[in-house]
Amino acid sequence: MKTGIIISSNDAETCWNAFRFANFCLGQKDEVKVFLIGKGVEYQQTSTEKFNAGEQAGKLLAAGGKILACGTCIKSRDQQESQMCPVSSMKDLYEIVKGSDKVVTF
Repeated sequence: MKTGIIISSNDAETCWNAFRFANFCLGQKDEVKVFLIGKGVEYQQTSTEKFNAGEQAGKLLAAGGKILACGTCIKSRDQQESQMCPVSSMKDLYEIVKGSDKVVTF
């Protein structure tokens, strides 16, 4: 199954759970793509020791999952692109939604 996950929150626990779910889906042999939009592009800055979304995102990438992020949202926050938050576009979000069997939002 192809699973699309959209994260629009910068709440540490919400982002952590979204990436945990993404990793669980990979463990079920799903193809997983995560798109960060709005406040979701801030997940690394809001991670805490207890809710370490950055660590979960690293596991996702290491296991073959993909992370994409809204370039406009990154730029509006004066953030820099990184492997954990790569600049993408609305076209990429559209392709995730169009190509996924299931889409989950956090």
